[in-house]
Amino acid sequence: MGLGSPDDAAVWRIDDTRALVATTDFFTPVVDDAYDYGAIAAANALSDVYAMGGKPFLALNVAALPPQLPTELLGEILRGGAETARQAGVVIAGGHTIQDQEPKYGLVVLGFVNPAQTITKGGAHPGDVLVLSKPLGFGVTTTAIKRGIATPEETEEVTAWMKRLNKAASELALEAGVRGGTDITGFSLLGHASEVAEASGVGLRLDFARIPFVSGARRLAEDFVFPGGASDNRIIFEPQMRFAPGIDEPSIMLLFDPQTSGGLLLAVPPERLERMLQHAAEIEQPLWVVGEVVEGAGIEVVSG
Repeated sequence: MGLGSPDDAAVWRIDDTRALVATTDFFTPVVDDAYDYGAIAAANALSDVYAMGGKPFLALNVAALPPQLPTELLGEILRGGAETARQAGVVIAGGHTIQDQEPKYGLVVLGFVNPAQTITKGGAHPGDVLVLSKPLGFGVTTTAIKRGIATPEETEEVTAWMKRLNKAASELALEAGVRGGTDITGFSLLGHASEVAEASGVGLRLDFARIPFVSGARRLAEDFVFPGGASDNRIIFEPQMRFAPGIDEPSIMLLFDPQTSGGLLLAVPPERLERMLQHAAEIEQPLWVVGEVVEGAGIEVVSG
């Protein structure tokens, strides 16, 4: 893909039909349960391969673990990662650990992709329809979990979404001939969308009324339970944004909310959309139509 573009993973061409996809990601705990933490970290690391249209096959653990933490908890973190990798059809073939006072865990991931089918941030075209594969609100909810103010239902809901692989969404994208897209992680929906717009030389129009959120997101946004990264994202990316007058402050901040193991944002050719949504329903893969690719530059957020 070259060294100049901010794509989700490195891609190394082997021959005309195969390229190697390589990426790594790790982070500190976002939930209290050790197994769920490991599973979320693994799903998040695998996501960058899926975002490029690749199929992961091999991974290595990357871990920094406190020596005073009970062995059982350390084992649960690694078990969560291993079982998520197995669900993806990926072998974890070792890795590396060091001691640290705060747990950190993730994966180095390798995958394969056909160079002609690679999904990149520069592959969106005017007329494409923007589709999202997971709701938003993970950042505010995990911050609430850390502060002890998330309800059990909110914790369960956001954990299930973060553990969910982007495998099916990626396969649907390849089937539909998608060539433009990314996954939504720390730079938020608007931050990653702006990367797509800039790399593709297009504008994006998002319809706030059609963007999905986890159930507790609005309540927490109104109480401003945001991680620090949300304000950072707003400072960095807001100059490229245009918001309709009816979109209030909590709503704007939710669009700048950093996501952990978020969904894919895909630029789908309009003639392929109906079949893609139909197939997604058949395999119970949620997809939401949230906007469109337009001529121009930057991001416009309308209110329905």
